[in-house]
This record gives sequence, structure tokens and C-alpha cells, in this order.
Amino acid sequence: MKNPWTPQSWRNRPIQQVPTYPDASAVSRVEGMLGKLPPLVFAGEARTLKATLAEVAAGRAFLLQGGDCAESFNELTADIIRDNFRVMLQMAVVLTFGSALPVVKVGRVAGQFAKPRSSDTESRDGVTLPSYRGDIVNGFEFNESARIPDPQRLLTAYSQSASTLNLLRAFATGGYADLHEVHRWTQSFVAKSPAGARYEELAERIGESLSFMAACGVDSVTTPQFRETQFFTSHEALLLGYEQALTRVDSLTGDWYDCSAHMVWIGDRTRQLDGAHVEFMSGIKNPIGLKAGPSLPADDLLRLIDRLNPNNEAGRLTIIARMGSDKVAKHLPELLRRVKAEGREVVWACDPMHGNTITASTGHKTRPFDRIYSEIEQFFAIHRAEGTYAGGIHLELTGRDVTECLGGAIDIAESDLASRYDTQCDPRLNGGQSLEIAFMVAQSLKKLRSRG
Repeated sequence: MKNPWTPQSWRNRPIQQVPTYPDASAVSRVEGMLGKLPPLVFAGEARTLKATLAEVAAGRAFLLQGGDCAESFNELTADIIRDNFRVMLQMAVVLTFGSALPVVKVGRVAGQFAKPRSSDTESRDGVTLPSYRGDIVNGFEFNESARIPDPQRLLTAYSQSASTLNLLRAFATGGYADLHEVHRWTQSFVAKSPAGARYEELAERIGESLSFMAACGVDSVTTPQFRETQFFTSHEALLLGYEQALTRVDSLTGDWYDCSAHMVWIGDRTRQLDGAHVEFMSGIKNPIGLKAGPSLPADDLLRLIDRLNPNNEAGRLTIIARMGSDKVAKHLPELLRRVKAEGREVVWACDPMHGNTITASTGHKTRPFDRIYSEIEQFFAIHRAEGTYAGGIHLELTGRDVTECLGGAIDIAESDLASRYDTQCDPRLNGGQSLEIAFMVAQSLKKLRSRG
């Protein structure tokens, strides 16, 4: 007989990608402190997100999930939060027009501090230290004291997440998200971008639609939906002690919710069926994500779906495919066929970032823009061929003018990477590249609609 789930039952399972803290009792004390702090999000908000994701699963909405590879403690500024939020709003407006569907906006924000690593250690010039696992665990600086995992960082992560959420809620409901303002920002991008001429017609059509609605008396003054938006948070649930400490019983339903974010996901490295991460996620009622890389067999995916979504609830589970542009055509179709044949209710989203990382001649990790968009194009084409719904995209991006991903309309070259390479982990699309992706996807979605 299966043991009943509890928020701590994951501790009896094998676990991957966890730091080794020098003082286990200090970790327990910090987790106890976190357990007494207020939740960061509320169960009702997570239920709202699940309901909107159910619309995505049914083909009646589109998911845009994006944000930093890993948030930094040193970058908790209003400008950075605002710029990331702004580019997500711009992308959502463009995608809404292209798809003629509502766009569900989910940020990789207010909790995306931990990162899985391919090795527990890192070596430079003959010196070997623990790998950097994100600011919630240890420091980025390559020295012994910085790389020691510090449980006090869990409290800093909570505090910064709370501050970020507070500002995001103000932006979402205080007028910053006004649809007309967002369109004006996008018009500015079109006017300045080297690729602007390609998107001018689409931008003009959006403007015409807004003008028509205003003439009919539908604007930000008469309609609150024009000046407010829903924005949800998400992160990879890697440090289960932190997640457990913020897991609470909902007073209305009696169900357990991880109140660290509206949505949490399992990474490709921690999706073991008998592992701790799957065990923990199986019991919380949040909408959850599951990264699916090219090494995931269809049989294992079905077992994971049944474990994580045994009641086959629409909106509960999002499969985030991260194959690589050279592998998606080989591996994705079989997954789609099997899940469709078995009647499983899932959202399918494309992560075109993680399978397309290369090392430039300068030594920088980077991602070519052409490969990123190629994977997205193939993702949509494969779904069309299989008769399934391509429900969303999942991007690592920033609103800042960084030079971390090669190419795009501004044509970042390898020689440009060092000029504004700010990431502490993986390379991100900058604001212009992100909006360019949104226009390209919107044009594809518009063509699909015209074909019926």
C-alpha cells in the first residue's frame, strides 16, 4: 500500500541536484523560520492560473512564460523588474493579436534563484570549488568562501521574492499595463529595429483595432481590462526544503499548495519517477510544469503524467519540451502521438533555449537566435502535423540590452558578446530579440488562423 503524501514525504526519496550544506542544523533552523513567514502567493491565485491553463489545453488561449535564467540578489531594482515586466507585456499584446486568443503571462520571477548544474564542482587554473548553484545557495564569485552553501540565503531569496511580487502587483493593477501604453512602446520598437519594416503592418493593425474599440467607447477609461492585467509567477522547484517550508493548507479546500509561486516546475535533471522532486510535486495542487528533453522516452513521460496528474485535470500539467533545433523533429512527434492516443490532458509549451546552447570562440556560452526560432517553428509544424495544439513558448529573457545570444535583427556577433554579457548562468534574449520572437510567432499564428 502506497504511503500517504505529506509535504515532507519527499525526504524519504532519492534526490538529485541538492547542495551540501556544512551545517544541517542551520538549514533546519532557517526552514523553520520560513515556515512561520506569510505565503508569497495565495491558493486562490494558483487556482486561477490553473483555470486559465485549462483554456490553453483546450486550444482557447496561449501561454507565454519567460524571464531570467536565474535571478540575482544584486539585481533587485525597480528598473530591472519593470523592464522585464514591460517586455513580457509587449510580447503578450503582439501574440494576442497574432493568435486572436488570450495570452497567459507567467514570469520566471520572484523565486527563480536556484540552478541545476551538470557537475557538483568547477575547476579553474587548477583550483576546484563547489559549482555555483544560484544566489539562493552560494555566491557567483570563484573563491572558497563564496562557494560554500549558506542557508541564510534562503531567507534573502524569500525577502527578495516578496519585494518583487509587491512591485509586480503594483505594475499589473496600477495603470502601467495599460494596453495603449504597451502598444506605444511596441511602435517605438518597430520604428527603431532593423527588422521593423517586417512588423510594421502587424503593428499598424493592432493600432487600428485599438482605435476602432476606442471609437466604440471601449478604452482604458471605460474598461478596466485595458489598464490592468493578470501576471503569474513561476520557478523551478529545485530546493525542496525551501518549497516545503512555504507549502500551506488552503483554508477553503483543505488542499496543500506551494505558496512560493503560482506555478512550479520539475527540471529535466530531476524528473526521476521515484525521486524526491516528483514525489513533492505530486501532492501540491498548484499547476506544475515538467521539462521534457530528448532523453525522455514516451513510456516514461506517460508514467510521469499519471503520477503528477492522476485525475487528468486540464491545466494541472504543462509539458515544456526542450529538445534543441537539431533534435526536436526526431523526438517530439512520438511524445505527442502517445500522449494524444492515451487521452492525457496537458499543455504543450516549447522551451527553445536549453537545447541550443553553444560555446563561442570567445569562451562565452551563447545561443544563436536562428536556432532558437528554428526550434519554435518546428514545434508548431510538428503539432500541426500531429493534430495537437502548440500551446505556448517558454523563454529565458531580459528587458535589458544585453549581448548574450547571437544574431537577431541587431545581429549580435561573437565579438559583441563580451560588451554586455551580464548573466551569471545561461545566456538570455535581450528585449529587442524577445519582441522579435513575439512578432515572428504572431505572424506564424496568424497564418495558421487564415488556414483554418
